[in-house]
Amino acid sequence: MLWNQKKNIQNYRNVIFTKASSSICDVVVKLLIPVGQVAFSASLLESGSGTLGPINAHTTLVFKHVVSNIGKAYSPHTGIFTAPVRGAYHFEFYVFGSGGSPGSVVGLTKNGEHIFLGQQVQSTGWGSGSNGATLLLEAGDVVFLRLWPDRRIYDDPSRYNTFSGHLLFPM
Repeated sequence: MLWNQKKNIQNYRNVIFTKASSSICDVVVKLLIPVGQVAFSASLLESGSGTLGPINAHTTLVFKHVVSNIGKAYSPHTGIFTAPVRGAYHFEFYVFGSGGSPGSVVGLTKNGEHIFLGQQVQSTGWGSGSNGATLLLEAGDVVFLRLWPDRRIYDDPSRYNTFSGHLLFPM
């Protein structure tokens, strides 16, 4: 009986040591392997000039001319940024439009929830607006820009309409 208790204690110690070693290894691996760097910047049109809208529904804007896409978290096919890791991210966007009605109104959207608007509304000429936000995102959260219903957005080879974002730090 004493031999069985001694063996049980030894097995228990082995289990504790194995679990502790595994936890320590996990921490060391997380410290040694850097989190992927994440940053992107894109403009609305790949080439040429054009106006999108007015459309009678919210429309996800797809920024097709990608200048940088470090970490490949932005999709130029859908216009959606998907957070690869939990962390603080910063996004900014610039909206350009021609004078007249309706103006350009664009919303920064996180997981379908409206965050901030950027707009360009004036009676004549050209104008621009901008906005930005720092957001806490979970891995898999999505961020994108939506053109507001019954609004329009204009772009040309000068690439006035841009959407950019980057990971500030993982959490």
